[in-house]
Amino acid sequence: MRSVLWLVGAFTLPAAWFVVHFTGAASGPVGLAAASGAAIFGSGFLLSWAAEVAQLDVPRALALAVLALIAVAPEYAVDVYFAWRAGQDPAYTAYATANMTGGNRLLIGVGWAASVLTIWLRHRRRAISLPREQAVEINYLALATAYSFLIPLKGTLSVLDTVVLLAMFIAYMLAAGRSHHEEPTLEGPSELIARAGKIGRRTVTLGILALAGGAIYTAAEPFAESLLAVGRTFHIEEFLLVQWLAPLVSESPEFIVAVLFALRGAAAASIGTLTSSTVNQWTLLVGALPAAFALSHGSLDPMVLDRRQREEMLLTSAQSVFALVVISNFRFTRGEALVLFSLFVPQLFLTSPLARWGHALLYLALAAGIVCFSPTARAGVRNLLPRPRRRAG
Repeated sequence: MRSVLWLVGAFTLPAAWFVVHFTGAASGPVGLAAASGAAIFGSGFLLSWAAEVAQLDVPRALALAVLALIAVAPEYAVDVYFAWRAGQDPAYTAYATANMTGGNRLLIGVGWAASVLTIWLRHRRRAISLPREQAVEINYLALATAYSFLIPLKGTLSVLDTVVLLAMFIAYMLAAGRSHHEEPTLEGPSELIARAGKIGRRTVTLGILALAGGAIYTAAEPFAESLLAVGRTFHIEEFLLVQWLAPLVSESPEFIVAVLFALRGAAAASIGTLTSSTVNQWTLLVGALPAAFALSHGSLDPMVLDRRQREEMLLTSAQSVFALVVISNFRFTRGEALVLFSLFVPQLFLTSPLARWGHALLYLALAAGIVCFSPTARAGVRNLLPRPRRRAG
């Protein structure tokens, strides 16, 4: 019964948005932001459940990669809209980078930490061990993070970045697809969908994709523009609203799905979904921004980042380095999760250039300290580095 209520509730939000959208029932930027944001929120749940069911038909690692990709689809829609508008109005470049950096930092600082802390609170486990199969996510996250430092250094996002990051994403998906196929344990709405049999579940999945995809497509622009209007109306800095509130709405379903995995004790699936999402956002999402900008602008000119945007990118990359060092030994402790969350929270309130540089340097210093003083961390980091192939004989 509870599963039915979850499904009905999630279906209601995008369905209500269609009514609002096609009748013009919403009045004012607050009402429009609430209605479109709720549609994106509900669609995120529907897409996550549909992707969970996909684990019945494809390898587990690939299913987690697809789940992560679909789960962040709402974030993609909003951010790509900002990048598209930036091709016509350069002021929107700041919103595109704000949404992307905020989404990445929320994913690691809140999502990763919440997963481990939920495992501790519910199952009293002070640490979780990740399966070695998740080396795929960790290695590609390391590769994408290393490349991400080039972006603030050169101060642009170009079509060349699109090519490189898209190649990384394709290689990651291929590597995930070669992983061992493991039968999943489904619960809640995803289990209810799976009971319909092979043809039934695939039909329901296609219906969910159509409904949720249509809602996200039609809600992305109204949500983005109404959010900016809310900032202007209430004199709230638009950059901060786009950086924190927009990804919080679009990624909340993903966080909740990961927490539900953790509540069941499925630590590997919980962290696996979030790390895969981080890889997706560092590769496909970041790569999609200059492509959308170029298509809208009608040329191959790059997106030019100002000083603040470069600092935000550097801080996001530094956080990713620290997170990588933490999980490179395939172990994630309660203390590490608390540090990850504690380092993130001040960023919501300290927004000066000095604060951004301070946070970035702190992440890098802590990562270096862990590597220097922890043998297991050093061994984990060495596993992230490419090794020369030995010749036979």
